[in-house]
Amino acid sequence: MSGYRRSKPSLRASTFDSYRMIIETRIVPHVGQLPVQKLTAPKLNQLYGKLLEGDDDRKALSARPVRYTHAVLRHALQDAIRWNRVSRNVADSAEPPSAKAAKAKVSPTWDRHQLRQFLEAEHVRKHRLYALWRLVATTGTRRGEALALTWPDLDLEAGRASVTDSKTESGRRLVALDEETSATLRAHRKAQAAERLAMGPAYEANMLVFCREDGEPLLGQSVSRTFGRLAKKAGLPQVRFHDLRHGHATLALQAGVNPKVVQERLGHSSVAFTLDRYSHAIPALQEDAAAKVAALLD
Repeated sequence: MSGYRRSKPSLRASTFDSYRMIIETRIVPHVGQLPVQKLTAPKLNQLYGKLLEGDDDRKALSARPVRYTHAVLRHALQDAIRWNRVSRNVADSAEPPSAKAAKAKVSPTWDRHQLRQFLEAEHVRKHRLYALWRLVATTGTRRGEALALTWPDLDLEAGRASVTDSKTESGRRLVALDEETSATLRAHRKAQAAERLAMGPAYEANMLVFCREDGEPLLGQSVSRTFGRLAKKAGLPQVRFHDLRHGHATLALQAGVNPKVVQERLGHSSVAFTLDRYSHAIPALQEDAAAKVAALLD
């Protein structure tokens, strides 16, 4: 939200630090690119929804801190009115969560049987983006990261992908690929080469691993809608394309993969974040820990 800066001397130091934290961590990541004059009540409602839901690098917030964020925004917009930056306070028309609103539920994911059902469905295997579905399911890459992959980012002989972390400006991480996913990507590269020959000079040669038939970049929302249609046809519970990433993390932890490795594959900022994000979905880890410690004592 460009155009707002509260004067530090007019606030207590603790209040100023609290406001700055809220602005930098909750407001700027979502609406910071907008001029204050472009803010609307619906955009603020979307912001509150995102804070309640959380994302890969930020925990979901309860109603109380989201309402406090709303209060900070409302005060900021009141200042903007005094400074003749805006003519009205759109926060007055926004709808922050009620004080009794429950914390948003974590998105559902498929279990291993459902994921196998999806990947083995004939209409899924024959789809030109089958390699994309399998890559995300077996590596946990984000949608934007997968769609940004170029062929030089992949070493299919060594079974590695160099992923540009979409949550940082320049961070990259190496993600190991299983043999079947590497083979699927090789078949995808061969099919893409045939599409390029068929298009001739009209093909946009940008080296993207996943693109349209003419080489142009894919739109993220379109990819998600296609995934949803394929999942529905497979008779599976509806989940978001992004939930393949959550499913990968959950299955990896259930399989006993070291949480540090899971954190590195997902590109999370810390192991603590990974465990906090997914421990609720894997209570069996607690039981396994109890059994192993008891076995040592016995």
